[in-house]
Amino acid sequence: MEKSVKEIEKSIKKRYKKEIWNKFIKGIKEFQLIQPGDRIAVAISGGKDSLLLAKLMEILQRNRNYDFQVEFISMNPGFSGDNLDNLKENLRLLGIQAHIFDTDVFEVSEIVGEDSPCYMCARMRRGALYSKARELGCNKMALGHHFDDVVETIMLSMLYTGRYQTMMPKLKAKNFEEMEVIRPMYFVEEEDIIDYTAEAGIDAMNCGCAVTSGKVTPSKRAEVKVILDNLSTLDKEFKWRIYKSSTNINLEKVISYFEGDKVSSFLDEY
Repeated sequence: MEKSVKEIEKSIKKRYKKEIWNKFIKGIKEFQLIQPGDRIAVAISGGKDSLLLAKLMEILQRNRNYDFQVEFISMNPGFSGDNLDNLKENLRLLGIQAHIFDTDVFEVSEIVGEDSPCYMCARMRRGALYSKARELGCNKMALGHHFDDVVETIMLSMLYTGRYQTMMPKLKAKNFEEMEVIRPMYFVEEEDIIDYTAEAGIDAMNCGCAVTSGKVTPSKRAEVKVILDNLSTLDKEFKWRIYKSSTNINLEKVISYFEGDKVSSFLDEY
């Protein structure tokens, strides 16, 4: 039986209060993601993460303690008819009124990025979303990245690039300097998003890409996810300690680190 919008909202504030709502609010407060007068574009891809983010932001916008406006934007990069219908149905189920706009991202990224269409697609999608957000007068864009994305990014950087860095809760967009990217679900764990999505009866889209449909695409992030999941079976706090390491760095115990464009090193002292 289909759940009503009110039932879905009640589930977030009651059943998933500790796992989702409280962590959502914690991220916003801890990193000061929303300021009075903000006009925030919430990017909806059709996946489970962005759909939940949209509902969270829609609920929060009604809260008198937060003075901000929100625009829900969803880009159609070339979805099949079924996937586009799926997106619209999920938005209806959640009671979200979104600006759906068409682009040819799938088609172009397949041609231009023949060897790495996923990378090209991601860049083009982000650019199209920034442009739409600016068109709607927004100064911020909210993305649906969650806690597991943050931890995986730390591990990806260390294991595959030899650097220590993470996914920031907010940052200025490189090519759209007037736009700030925020990640309100920074502390929300993926397993809770999966549970909520199933409980709410949402049939979220995976990718919707015609290029990779039905294929298993190699991914270093997928490899890291497996590693982290295996280690987490031994210790449930493993991921949280990895995240905590990014907030508890002792610069006297690292060989070198960046200060803007300058590299500082303990070797300079000798």
